[in-house]
Amino acid sequence: MIILFLNCGSSSVKYSVYDWEKKRSLAAGGVERIGLAGSFITHERPGQEAFEWRQDCKNHTDAINLVIRTLTDKEHGVVANVNMISAVGHRIVHGGKFTKSVVATQEVIDELKNIADLAPLHNPAHILGIEAAMSILPHVMHVCVMDTAFHQTMPAFAYMYALPRNWYTDYHMRRFGAHGSSALYCSRRAAVLLGKPVEDTNTIICHIGNGASCTAVKNGQCYDTSMGLTPLEGLIMGTRCGDIDPSICFHMMKKLNMAPDEMYRILNRESGVKAITGGRFADRRDIVENAQKGDELCKLAIAMESYRIKKYIGSYMAALGRVDAIVFTAGVGERSPFIRGKAVEGLENYGIVADEQKNRDAQTKNAESCISAANSKVKIFVVPTDEEIVGVQDIVALQAGTYDVYTKFRYIFEDKEYRNSLRDEAFAEEIKKKPFLLHAAVNLPENLKEKLK
Repeated sequence: MIILFLNCGSSSVKYSVYDWEKKRSLAAGGVERIGLAGSFITHERPGQEAFEWRQDCKNHTDAINLVIRTLTDKEHGVVANVNMISAVGHRIVHGGKFTKSVVATQEVIDELKNIADLAPLHNPAHILGIEAAMSILPHVMHVCVMDTAFHQTMPAFAYMYALPRNWYTDYHMRRFGAHGSSALYCSRRAAVLLGKPVEDTNTIICHIGNGASCTAVKNGQCYDTSMGLTPLEGLIMGTRCGDIDPSICFHMMKKLNMAPDEMYRILNRESGVKAITGGRFADRRDIVENAQKGDELCKLAIAMESYRIKKYIGSYMAALGRVDAIVFTAGVGERSPFIRGKAVEGLENYGIVADEQKNRDAQTKNAESCISAANSKVKIFVVPTDEEIVGVQDIVALQAGTYDVYTKFRYIFEDKEYRNSLRDEAFAEEIKKKPFLLHAAVNLPENLKEKLK
């Protein structure tokens, strides 16, 4: 069974292909700059150099057609023909009322359209991707994998807002969270690295990318999370403000005679570290580079973002009572030692001690790392997230009729022996140029261990 998993953004389509029978990743890649000049696809396969091809894609249908042509290409493809694809998964940032992955029926798509404004940077693009993929591959099962599903185990005192009761009963105003598939994956991998049963493991998952969130996981289940009704609440992000005093919105709307839609746009697209740096940088790599050159606003952006992460770590430590591990994941969490270090700096009295050298050496999306010092009571892991494998197994189970909510379902990556072959092979190549990555890497594949002897 070959599964194609799609993550559609406003100007991009990321994809991965998984062979369920062989438990092997066949390919991964993405189309960038959809609707813009210079569209291109990047395609990666195990043991092969990455392939890049430039082709204009005016919309998501063009982009997904390009993905299919690449996957079936005689030279660069991984499947003989499109009929080998058994099902297609679609990542959905905001799933609203849905508590688990569901087949993408018209009723489901209509409901996602109804709540599209709850994730304005994501859900509209997801819907475009679903409709495009269904038109191209109409005879296979399409499944919506909800990023909010993992957070449905939060207790009411964590997900409710102190607002009029009828806002909840009539309009569902509550905390939904996001990055749920990532938190599920990383919490399970942390349990493996700790050698503990998932149901006995407490973790804090710091998913730090352009969007960012912290999730408190108690005994393997979501207990609280920083994002709220929408992905706007919580941490300071690339272009989103995170937690602010709501009165700021009303005050500035009056001052500037601003419409609600314009305020919403500013909070989602013109705030976060982009705003702190004077509208110049949303990419943390640019911010770190310029901070190291002495740029004061970039220094402030890093200090503010790291401080907010630290506050959430501290509050979730209090909420959980016992923390076994802190996990950093996603683009910034996986590859920015500077921001990770600042986020845990000063937490030594709480049993959280980073090893500075290991933290500097953990900069890969292809291997799990441990960056805590030997005397740290709480482990600090860097785990490359894999939201796609969560979706893949959900799809397989839906087809087999064995799927259930995550509290009653066991994933293959919960096993100690689980490997991601695509990442293992990429890491083996990566360390040829960056051998320092081995200093922090843990849980290496056996064949790589043999090479290192």
